[in-house]
Amino acid sequence: MSDEVLVEQRDSTLLIALNRPRARNAIDTAVSDGLLAAVERLNRDASLRVGVLTGTGTAFCSGMDLNAFAKTGMPDGIGHFLRDGSAEKPLIAAIEGYALGGGLELALACDLIVAATGAKLGLPEAKVGLFAAGGGLLRLPQRIPENVALEMAITGEPLSAERGYELGLISRLTQQGAAADEALALAELIGRCAPLSVGASRRLVRRRSGIGDDDFYTYQKPLLKAVFRSQDAKEGPRAFAEKRQPQWSGT
Repeated sequence: MSDEVLVEQRDSTLLIALNRPRARNAIDTAVSDGLLAAVERLNRDASLRVGVLTGTGTAFCSGMDLNAFAKTGMPDGIGHFLRDGSAEKPLIAAIEGYALGGGLELALACDLIVAATGAKLGLPEAKVGLFAAGGGLLRLPQRIPENVALEMAITGEPLSAERGYELGLISRLTQQGAAADEALALAELIGRCAPLSVGASRRLVRRRSGIGDDDFYTYQKPLLKAVFRSQDAKEGPRAFAEKRQPQWSGT
């Protein structure tokens, strides 16, 4: 793992920190490669249930390092992650300071967002003759009213964390300096639940935003069988009846 991305396992949670504080954690090739390696570790390690993505210093991520990419071009990997998401397990963004441009798109590629008061979230690309091409114009109107997303996109002006919380973009609002801890607490709650149930619920909620009712139930059918016939589906009621914590096997 590169020095530009730090990782630490906390029980069943992988804490991932972008680590270019002097550049407000702008994404260059090293950050891109390190982030993708961390997400791959989250995907393949069976002991990990949830990821938390944050940034060191005073910002979550200020977007793409345009100077770096002007020389080398944008790596395919980070573009794929921003467009489609590549985390197979829940990923929580913990935002302090700025999440701008590709930084906000990075947060939107996560499942949940926790932010500290005073944080700013925005898509300033229109101010420099560009537009948000990493999934932000798809995901932002799915999470907040379309007119608000449109105003952000065509003015380049950021949204405060407080306003984002009111609109439902942000799941939990914390005091400054506490976003990562709050995200880790949220990750712990998710980690206590049955992994098959979490995975199926996550896929269905994310899938629901782009399809009609009939297609939704068609997509749900195989997931319903996999979860409700699993060993964990037996373990959950058994543990409840026995007044103990369930021991999830993920099978």
